[in-house]
Amino acid sequence: MSVDWLARFQRYGAVQHGHFLLTSGLHSPLYVQCALILQYPREAAALGEALAARVRDARPGVVVGPALGAVLVAHEVARALGVRALFAERAAGTLALRRGFVIAPGERVLVVEDVVTTGTTTLEVVELVRQAGGVVAGAAALIDRTAGRWPLDVPLQALARLDAPTYGPDRCPQCRSGIPLVKPGSREGPPKTEH
Repeated sequence: MSVDWLARFQRYGAVQHGHFLLTSGLHSPLYVQCALILQYPREAAALGEALAARVRDARPGVVVGPALGAVLVAHEVARALGVRALFAERAAGTLALRRGFVIAPGERVLVVEDVVTTGTTTLEVVELVRQAGGVVAGAAALIDRTAGRWPLDVPLQALARLDAPTYGPDRCPQCRSGIPLVKPGSREGPPKTEH
C-alpha cells in the first residue's frame, strides 16, 4: 500500500501557508513544521521506518542529523535500521559532534534531515562526517524541497517532495505586498514576526 506522506503531514498541520523566512535565508509561502507530526511517537516511528526502508541498501552503521530539527528523525531512522543515532550541533556557529559522539574511520554514515531546501546544512554534516573519517553512504529527508536542484555528490532519498517557490528577500512578492515575515525555525529561538 502506497502512503501519501505529504497528505499525512498536512493532516497534522505541518504544511503551513504564509510568508516564511527559511533557515537558508530564502523566503517562501510554504513551510513544513515537521515537529507537529513528530510530536506523536507512533507517527515519528512510522516516518523513521518508511525512510529507513528507502535507505537500507546503503548499509549505514550510524545515522547523523543536525540538531535540532533532525534529532528525532535520525533517532527513528537509526532505530528502524538497528544502528546508532548521533546528532551534530552548532558550536561557535559551526556544526560539530559533541557529547562524546564519535564516527569511526571508514564507518558508513547516513546523513538525515527533516526538510531540505538548498542542501546547505546537509552539506555541513557531510563535510563533518568526512572530516571525522566516515564514509557518507547517502542522505535522506522527510521532505525534499530542492525542486530537483540537489547540490551534493551523494544520493538523496525522501518520503515526499514539495514543490514550493522560494525567493531571495529582494525578489519576494510577499515582501513587496507588505505581508509580515515569520521566522519559524529552530536556529533563532521561538517564531517571531518581522518585516
